[in-house]
Amino acid sequence: MLFSIWLGCSLYEGAEIIPIEPDPDNTGGRESIALNTGRYLKQILKYKNLLFLYTKEEKMEEKITKTIIQGYFEKLSDCLHVDVAIAGAGPSGLVAAFDLAKAGKKVAVFERKLAPGGGVWGGGMLFNEVVVQEDVIPILKDFCINYRDAGDGYLAMDSVEFASGLIYGACHAGVRIFNAVSVEDIVFKGNKVSGVVILWTPVGLAGMHVDPLVITAKAVLDGTGHPSEIAVLATKKAGIKIDTKTGGIMGEKPMWVESGEASTIENTKRLCPGLYASGMAANNVSGGFRMGPIFGGMLKSGKKIARIILEDLP
Repeated sequence: MLFSIWLGCSLYEGAEIIPIEPDPDNTGGRESIALNTGRYLKQILKYKNLLFLYTKEEKMEEKITKTIIQGYFEKLSDCLHVDVAIAGAGPSGLVAAFDLAKAGKKVAVFERKLAPGGGVWGGGMLFNEVVVQEDVIPILKDFCINYRDAGDGYLAMDSVEFASGLIYGACHAGVRIFNAVSVEDIVFKGNKVSGVVILWTPVGLAGMHVDPLVITAKAVLDGTGHPSEIAVLATKKAGIKIDTKTGGIMGEKPMWVESGEASTIENTKRLCPGLYASGMAANNVSGGFRMGPIFGGMLKSGKKIARIILEDLP
């Protein structure tokens, strides 16, 4: 209909008399646009303008959707094979990703939740403040995160700035972060962990039977936190003996802040060919204590595992 009105208007602009529908009085006669100018011209021009706006909006919608789809699949296609695949975008994983990317490695991080940042956001019991030791100031400066002196060798900061600063820094170092994507399995070939199996988190939550996709990698880092999900897959599903006292997952111990901070760094290591653990995942694997809302050990764990991976990669 809009096209017909526009066509009629265009024809009118180039002709003297053009037949249109019968007059409103139903006399049987046929009037012309020339005779009906006062009655119809404003309405015709109005519809012509509406048609232009409609067409413009339709193109905008297509452009927005196409840009999002193309942009995402360009990122995903570029990460089908990476140097390092990291499961979990917590503080240790983001620091490791940052250092690895700065060293020229292609790094992809897969975060199950919508918001990367791990357990940082909520601070302690939803009081959005966190604490670190003063010896991690160089790391905070790398990420341009503000802090204040809390005394006795400790620093405090806003947990929201802390989390967002780590995310921003990793992204600007060249790290690809895929949120709302779960790592549900590992690739295990030739006695080596060689990648991860990924699926949309909502698909898993909905219980839908949908086959996943595969990302191959030279190294896989378990940064999934307390559950150490990737190491669990390696030991229980693939039957891999990992570098612990038992050869398996030893389990996280209760709260002991001093010991937990120290063991987080100590337990950060290569578990088996191709598989590494950092942060609370490393503590759960090797039987370390938990430490609560202090994150210096997490940051140093990320730095340590990046160095180890860089030494192992060709």
